[in-house]
Amino acid sequence: MTRVLVTGGTGFLGSWCVRALLDAGHTVRTTVRTPQREPELRSWLHAATTFDDDRLTVVRADLEQPDGWEEAVAGCDYVLHVASPTLRLTPATDDELVVPAREGVLRVLRAARDAGVRRVVLTSAFGAVGIGHPPRSAPFTEEDWTDVDADIPPYQRSKTLAERAAWQFIKEEGGTLELAAVHPVGVLGPLLGPDDPPSLRLVRRMLEGRVPACPPFGMGFVDVRDVADLHLRAMTDPAAAGERFLAIAGHSLRVVEIARILRDRLGERAAKAPTRELPVWLARALGVANPELRLLRHQLGRDLDATSAKAEQLLGWRARPIEDTIEDTAESLLTHGLGK
Repeated sequence: MTRVLVTGGTGFLGSWCVRALLDAGHTVRTTVRTPQREPELRSWLHAATTFDDDRLTVVRADLEQPDGWEEAVAGCDYVLHVASPTLRLTPATDDELVVPAREGVLRVLRAARDAGVRRVVLTSAFGAVGIGHPPRSAPFTEEDWTDVDADIPPYQRSKTLAERAAWQFIKEEGGTLELAAVHPVGVLGPLLGPDDPPSLRLVRRMLEGRVPACPPFGMGFVDVRDVADLHLRAMTDPAAAGERFLAIAGHSLRVVEIARILRDRLGERAAKAPTRELPVWLARALGVANPELRLLRHQLGRDLDATSAKAEQLLGWRARPIEDTIEDTAESLLTHGLGK
């Protein structure tokens, strides 16, 4: 029976990857930084699907610490490296994200190589593909890389440098270990448990009436369940070795369109969602005092589009309609007492 390690099993995407693997019949080991969260994770998964408890093992390992990784990968055929250091608040310096992300990836890859793992699937991000570039009309593809020499936020810089380090490691020290990378755009979708992932906060704030007007930009979005599915395809398909895969549902979506979809699908329950988009000049002016708008300064007035044609053609992957994902996101938030 195939054994798969998932790093960061209590995270939004990590927990869905664990569920997808269990549903597919794999034996799963997952890492957490806090062992006390194991009962919580098991309860989420048992509420969502049926599996024997002996097919899921939870171990402690921290990307910022060397201990535990040799034991975590031992006996595993594949690794889904989903975890990445994330700060809830804007970091003061790049090093707070860049160094842990890069060193964490290398820790996992070294341990996987030494344990004879067949392939690691790295969860990267659109942030490692399409940030720091001049405006363009063509969608971004896997051939593109974020410009780390541009004035970009630390999170996008960390994802780019961590992935660069991963590919260099495979080339120079990887031995027989294979690598594939998945690059989701903005990840939405239902929760497995009452968590508060950063990627759902825009929808949550819209439902709560805390977004009086939408920031003027567009980007891609994709369902967390489809991203998990792409990880499993990239894990075993021979065509995925050595490849990068963008994950987007259709095309870029303006933020104001998300608000419209919420109102159309949820009616009165989304009555607080905004109806207008800020002018670009006003968004830039407000960004002087608003740190979240300031982080978006390079996106204001733009539509950052991407294409998943490669994943569709090579791996047969398909994303569900983003309108359904947005509705499912909102319904899940409300069910868990969030967004009211």
